[in-house]
Amino acid sequence: MLAGVNDTSTTAPPAVTDRPATFRDVFAVAEFRVLFASFGVFMIGETVKMLALSVLVYERTGSGLLAALAYVTGFLPHALGGLFLLALADRWPARALIVGYDLVRLAMVAVLATGVLSPAAMLGLVAVVGLFGPVSSASRTALLPEVLDGDAYVLGRSLLTVAAGGTQVAGFALGGLLLGLVGPYGALWLTAVTCGLSALLVRVGLARRPARARSGQAADDPASGGAVRETLRVNRQLLADRRIRGLLLAQWLPGSLLVGAEGVAVPYAADLGPGASAGVLLMAGAGGMLVGDLLVGRFVAPARRERWSPWLALLLGVPMLAFLARPALVPGAVLFAVATAGFAYQLGLARRFLDAVPEARRGQAFGLLSTGLMATQGLAAAGAGALSEVVAPGVVMAVAGAASVVATLILWPVLTPPGARRPMRAGTGG
Repeated sequence: MLAGVNDTSTTAPPAVTDRPATFRDVFAVAEFRVLFASFGVFMIGETVKMLALSVLVYERTGSGLLAALAYVTGFLPHALGGLFLLALADRWPARALIVGYDLVRLAMVAVLATGVLSPAAMLGLVAVVGLFGPVSSASRTALLPEVLDGDAYVLGRSLLTVAAGGTQVAGFALGGLLLGLVGPYGALWLTAVTCGLSALLVRVGLARRPARARSGQAADDPASGGAVRETLRVNRQLLADRRIRGLLLAQWLPGSLLVGAEGVAVPYAADLGPGASAGVLLMAGAGGMLVGDLLVGRFVAPARRERWSPWLALLLGVPMLAFLARPALVPGAVLFAVATAGFAYQLGLARRFLDAVPEARRGQAFGLLSTGLMATQGLAAAGAGALSEVVAPGVVMAVAGAASVVATLILWPVLTPPGARRPMRAGTGG
């Protein structure tokens, strides 16, 4: 049996202090600086790679479908890796796993840059390597609470979220510039450099730690066989725990349902007429999320941040209801920015989720969280796209907001920290 998963009440969670961590607290930790820098380099490289590969496939095939597949080719493998391989994130030492994945990416990108593969073989190679992406990502995320203590962990997580958004924007800008200067093959060679740099930063800057599972009772479980079997078994046990399951659903649903609204930003802007750009809406959404994470992560006291979680989650959906009135581009962008600022609600759940999962399976738990987010966001975007075939895009956005509000209200007992809940009758609550 997975130690700690089915009995999360045996250890009292640490008290939440009133002093929020500062940027200085977080960046004073050398290993966090390494994680932050290497993650930024990784994200820029991945963004440039996707862009260059998409352009390259389109140039060689003339197929818009294949170009789109090249751009999103890592999604399905990422989901499959999250379902079947996450146990490796706890079985292998984190530093070796992250460095190893970066080196495999380097080899893959170098092969792509030589141009010797057909477009189909390129996509196949990227898909195979992408299977191990969630394992490396989970291992990196699980390192964060080992590097940062207390509220510094929550702020550090917020900064990595900000870095993800910021470096993606930088990656698109850099990718466009590189494609104009050196073409897709040159951009791929430069991506290989980022893979090597990320591996070097992690190898030199992070301390060597043993694999987490080896130090826990779960490592001695006779049922622990191959990685696939163990991943499925542990995923089932994590989801069987009421507390963990509730916190996973709370982090998956309210925000992912809002992604449905983002998925129809292009047709909504087109309906507004010439001069309206979906890019303005999407940039406003990204900006709102980054600002919300920075402000709530840095300036809101930890205990208050946790109490605000349900209200911030409610903020995700409520502004989107105004899209029933088909607002113009600028008011629509403001509504998007206000709504996505609500994504900061997840920061109030970060410490509670960390406390709920067993340390020996922390990597897999974070990987399951990430995989579930990708799956629910993909389903929400697909559902919104299908709905937009029969109703106006503004209505779809409002429906997405309403669905987020309903999910938040259903999950309200889970989103509210235990100390802030009102007494309930027996048999109720989250």
